[in-house]
Amino acid sequence: MGHLVPHTVVGIPLHGGSVRAPADVFESIFEVFLILGTAVGILVVTYTMYHALKYRDRGGDDPYADKVERPVMGEMPASGSGGRKVFYSFGISALIVVSLIVWTYSSLAYVEDGPTIEGEEDIHITVEGYRFGWAFIYPNGHEASTLRVPQNWVVRLEVTSRDVFHNFGIPELRVKTDAMPGQTTEAWFTAPETGTYEAVCYELCGSGHSVMVSPVEVMPQDEYREWYAGTNGTNGTNGTAASVDAASVGGVPA
Repeated sequence: MGHLVPHTVVGIPLHGGSVRAPADVFESIFEVFLILGTAVGILVVTYTMYHALKYRDRGGDDPYADKVERPVMGEMPASGSGGRKVFYSFGISALIVVSLIVWTYSSLAYVEDGPTIEGEEDIHITVEGYRFGWAFIYPNGHEASTLRVPQNWVVRLEVTSRDVFHNFGIPELRVKTDAMPGQTTEAWFTAPETGTYEAVCYELCGSGHSVMVSPVEVMPQDEYREWYAGTNGTNGTNGTAASVDAASVGGVPA
């Protein structure tokens, strides 16, 4: 039997989208880096091509012969603007890079720590990996091989292993963390869409690694509440566990 998290389980609704899922954060980071990288690339290439064509060597008919001091082999080029262009370029670049680092770090820190809403708590589920499957242990002691969670609710996972090193992940929901024997790692996610996903192992753990897959079912909140109440605190493999608080069913308030 796995570790049961002593926790008063109350759900967190997404208040007007104020709680962002990890998948949304990673997509935002990707989009910002993609747009910024594309813009910088276009600017640099355009600037280089413009000056390469404008100041190209035209032989005897060169309108810039008297206006441009071309570099001479063995001589250092003279500064044309007192270093202002270099200063402005460096300053703007440094501002953009520092701002990008601060924003990215804060976004990743949010993904690492998860959201915090005063006065409300989230669902805790223990995940135990074994060769070759996953066991999901709910706050009432119910254990199952399928992870069922409510839609639009913050779910926190405490992940460990019963035998060797595994790595738990739900690709579609951008959830991934190590499952190590004798240690516990944490991850969290929200699922904005109902449906069935897959939890897989990312760590080569033996001959059955490729079949270490468990379904993840995201259910409407009412259906999840009804399903959880039907477990009656029973354990799918090890009998009966703790009773369920009727006022708080599976982390979703009645």
